[in-house]
Amino acid sequence: MDFKRLIMGAAFVAALTQPAFAADDVAICYNCPPEWADWGGQLKNIARDIGINVPGDNKNSGQTLSQLIAEKNNPVADIAYYGVSFGIKADEEGVVTPYKPANFDRIPDGLKDPEGAWFSIHSGTLGLFVNEDALDGAPVPQSWSDLLKPEYKGMVGYLDPSSAFVGYVGAVAINGAMGGTLDDFGPGIDFFKRLQANDPIVPKQTAYARVLSGEIPILIDYDFNAYRAKYKDDSNAVFVIPQEGTVIVPYVMSLVKNSGHADNGKKVLDYVMSDAGQAHWANAFLRPVIADAMSPEAAAKFLPAADYDRARPVDYAKMAEVQTGFAERYLQEVR
Repeated sequence: MDFKRLIMGAAFVAALTQPAFAADDVAICYNCPPEWADWGGQLKNIARDIGINVPGDNKNSGQTLSQLIAEKNNPVADIAYYGVSFGIKADEEGVVTPYKPANFDRIPDGLKDPEGAWFSIHSGTLGLFVNEDALDGAPVPQSWSDLLKPEYKGMVGYLDPSSAFVGYVGAVAINGAMGGTLDDFGPGIDFFKRLQANDPIVPKQTAYARVLSGEIPILIDYDFNAYRAKYKDDSNAVFVIPQEGTVIVPYVMSLVKNSGHADNGKKVLDYVMSDAGQAHWANAFLRPVIADAMSPEAAAKFLPAADYDRARPVDYAKMAEVQTGFAERYLQEVR
């Protein structure tokens, strides 16, 4: 299949439903999914404010990295969005190029590559996104261990941890909560083996709509999706930070090396990191990397700080280093 032709065809179809743009007013983003983290709203803001059309794209982080590597000698994408471990791997694979966008100096150390090969734009806290109306009378689970109970059989979903970054984050969080480390995924692998008895649902890509519909009553996912369901889509949604603890993880962006619309890609990255772009993430219930972009009104919609005390950062470089080994073990022992 001619993937480049497929992507450009998708861009053309998307353009039919958006304002008219010249061919030079396009930037291709891999993994800017309209239904995830309110990228849909951000892409509309970008079109309105800087006149660049960025077609939505529903890849996950693993698919994005694989495609960037496959197209290394003839890039299609101009920019990429993914979990931090994939941003680190993209730099190692030589498929991205350094760029320091607006507000780069305000990004805390540890949340960016010093040269700009990748940089955080926002973060999420992993937990349980629950559609309370779809629980058939069962209580809202309060811990990772609760997910193993027979009363939740067929109700629990998690994204494929061998491919989707949020799935891998879930594995890291559960493994740590069960006593494992980034050098020992044994407790996490054991948990997923036990969870198989409860017939979990394991999609490869964002499953937000499937939670709203009740098809997946409980999804291992980020806080921002649960808050969006509650406050934007009027769902009886609940977000739970498990009692055993969880992790906080940043999502990052990069400029693709030798891309076709590099200048437009840079403008989009500048916008995402601008005060206006960061404020959008805060209003979409994500924690912007520029902390003062979070208004008191936005912060009030989050769970209390005491709940977030159970969430911790991890060694993101180490997390990237051991990801492939975990994925191989998961595929061999669980799936």
